[in-house]
Amino acid sequence: MQFFVYILQCSDATYYIGSTNNIVRRLKEHNTSQKGAHYTKLRRPVFIVYSEKHATLLEARRRELEIKRWERKRKETLWLA
Repeated sequence: MQFFVYILQCSDATYYIGSTNNIVRRLKEHNTSQKGAHYTKLRRPVFIVYSEKHATLLEARRRELEIKRWERKRKETLWLA
């Protein structure tokens, strides 16, 4: 099974970072269902601007936490470089 770390851009231009094993389903949840994160429910629609694959959930969660600690400009270098 593969796991993903992803960055969403919200309608207010903020970013949300998360991890999942099904990125398509998770994006749909963020945009339409009650299973989306509270943060994104208030900032719909959201779009994926970046994702990366990991072999284990532990790797994905560690990377998610690492990216969350970065400043905005550094996060943007992942897809704007």
